[in-house]
Amino acid sequence: MEGGDAWTMKSIVDKVKADLANDGNVKVAAVDADGILRGKIISKDKFLSVIEDGFGFCGVLYSWDMHDTAYALNSTISAADEGYRDLQAKVDLEAFYRIPWENNIPFFLLKIHDPETNEAMPQCPRGLLAQICDQFEAQLNGTPMAGSELEFYHYRETAESLADKNGINLKPLTPGMFGYSIQRPTLNQEYFYDILNTCTSTGIKLEGWHTETGPGVFEAALTYGPAKEVADKTSLFKLICKSIGPRYGILPCFMAKPAQGMPGNSGHMHLSVLDKKTGQNLFARDLADPSPEWPDIAHLSDFGRHFLAGVLDGLPDIMPLLAPTINSYKRLNENFFAPVTVSWGLEHRIASIRLIAPPVCSKKGTRLEIRTPGADVHTHYAMAALLALGLRGIQNKIPLTTPPMGNEDSSKFAKLPKSLQDATDKFAAPGSIARQVLGDKFVDHFAETRYHEIREWNEAVTNWEVTRYIETV
Repeated sequence: MEGGDAWTMKSIVDKVKADLANDGNVKVAAVDADGILRGKIISKDKFLSVIEDGFGFCGVLYSWDMHDTAYALNSTISAADEGYRDLQAKVDLEAFYRIPWENNIPFFLLKIHDPETNEAMPQCPRGLLAQICDQFEAQLNGTPMAGSELEFYHYRETAESLADKNGINLKPLTPGMFGYSIQRPTLNQEYFYDILNTCTSTGIKLEGWHTETGPGVFEAALTYGPAKEVADKTSLFKLICKSIGPRYGILPCFMAKPAQGMPGNSGHMHLSVLDKKTGQNLFARDLADPSPEWPDIAHLSDFGRHFLAGVLDGLPDIMPLLAPTINSYKRLNENFFAPVTVSWGLEHRIASIRLIAPPVCSKKGTRLEIRTPGADVHTHYAMAALLALGLRGIQNKIPLTTPPMGNEDSSKFAKLPKSLQDATDKFAAPGSIARQVLGDKFVDHFAETRYHEIREWNEAVTNWEVTRYIETV
């Protein structure tokens, strides 16, 4: 460690110790392969003893699914035949929050390292995203920036009533469709403002907070910032909603498609890259291109065009990271305002990528909105993959050959995978672009987690099957 870095770390450690002077316990959590925060409370003395070197965290963290069922095949990280060895959890002292609804307990996010090599594990969501962001800084002197938008349903249910009803006939928080209503939030204003105020006190600023179309649907837009921070805060936003909702008898739902015949929940991501030294937006042009191939890109820099081309080139190969569940693909339906093609366009909300640029916004606001993900997206993995594709586009100077989507027939654009099976097969294929930009270790592990999810689905007997076939076949 360089002398300056060592001094900086000492200063951070000293400040954290001072901030914890009046605390007796600390909460820590890592992000698992499904985007769920998994952690525990430890004593302050224990925390201070591991603050610099880390501590052991059971490797089952990346060897089981969202319901704690171990994967059928051995994990590439910590397998059953290895006794689920410990991984090394390192405290990220710069990811320090307090949890207002838990007596303001200090809360730190973790990064998971290989205990034998001391290197960050590529399967760790926070480590993977940090690795890609570091490549932007080292190779392009750029800082990836992001914004996150989440739509999500609310039900007048509890964990107990959900189990009793087996997920059927859930009661929406409010009936009917009423997007952007300034009236509806007053019906549940204690909950509505508790979320808003808790986010503010936790350090998670919301740029927008309103109703969306759909029964009991809200939308939150997290303030634009460095991609690593926005991914963390998106995970924490979900935690806030899921922790506060039950106090009001409300169950927030981030499924991509909770109800047949209703709109799905999107999880749009906004991306750009700033020059690390000047702070200028590297997607913006100083002057409009007088003769662009398409008018849509007149204000998009060459850097931005290569980034966009890279994302388009690899978008089908990373779909399990953008749409990670069986249910994700129920949202990606041509009849429901969700993108199903490899496409882009200036201010185009049916394309997978919406380019936002002057004159719609200021030059510094030039960015890409990735509209493919639903609210069930694993934000860390998705941002890492999208940025890695953009980096590949810039490094290889990939030309932008896909024309913008206009009013013409969308059938001329390549289709995205229509199921988790198809998406995972493409993701895991030898030589896939996902393997090129994210590495075999990560792809092999995450593909196994998705194949596990597919097996669980294939073995399930649903109420749809029973009501359709029980009497007639």
